[in-house]
Amino acid sequence: MNDFLSKDDYEEPKCLLNMHPEVTSIPVGRIIDKLDFYLSRNDHDAAERHLRYWLSEAESCHDMRGKLTVLNEQIGLYRKIGKESECLRAVSDALSLADSMDIEQSLTYGTTLINAATGYKAFEKAQEALPLYRKAKTIYESALDSNDGRLGGLYNNMALTLTELKNFTEAEELYQKAIKVMEKQENGELEVAITYLNIADLISARDGLENGEKEIEKQLLEAEKLLYTDSLPRDGYYAFVCEKCAPVFGYYGYFLTEQELNRRARGIYERA
Repeated sequence: MNDFLSKDDYEEPKCLLNMHPEVTSIPVGRIIDKLDFYLSRNDHDAAERHLRYWLSEAESCHDMRGKLTVLNEQIGLYRKIGKESECLRAVSDALSLADSMDIEQSLTYGTTLINAATGYKAFEKAQEALPLYRKAKTIYESALDSNDGRLGGLYNNMALTLTELKNFTEAEELYQKAIKVMEKQENGELEVAITYLNIADLISARDGLENGEKEIEKQLLEAEKLLYTDSLPRDGYYAFVCEKCAPVFGYYGYFLTEQELNRRARGIYERA
């Protein structure tokens, strides 16, 4: 895999090489682009080192907005690779920083709440996650158009937490809202497919596998059809979604679908 930093990573960081006191921002756009590159190659070690480096740079530059961005990205990465202590530390740091920045009604604050809540949820802390999702929902619904894709992501993640807490009615309402939003997005088929699989899990938790068998099958078939949409870009995100969805199909006995999704994901990573 690539080394931790290439020349492009450090050639022009404003706060690192230009010590003029008026220039204090880290290059967030380039940092995210490089992170996406590492993730597209499934190179999690390089992604982790990359974010640690730029967190340190943001701190040395006193760039609090840049630091918050990096902390949010760390939450997502550590959640994805299952590093609980690192994820929860990033959650704590991000919430503390956001609370100190006087941005309570901003989308940035709402996004930080969502990322923190999703981090909690990933490590079986649904009770801690739900209040954060509720605060984020208030902010997002006030600030965003009703068809904004960010609302779909919020509804989906909040519904997962509600399902875990056995609030099935509210969870199902949010899943249906998520579908309506994501159906309007470019390449939204992937997010809608994930939502259908989430609904299958909700039905299983609420009704049991035997009683919910027919409804579960309906959700799985809808998800499978969407995942096989020919027009979807076969990129790193497609591979990630295939990997994420494959074991759900396997759990419900759709082993051929599980194998096919894993095959597609492997092929994309190998070509990267």
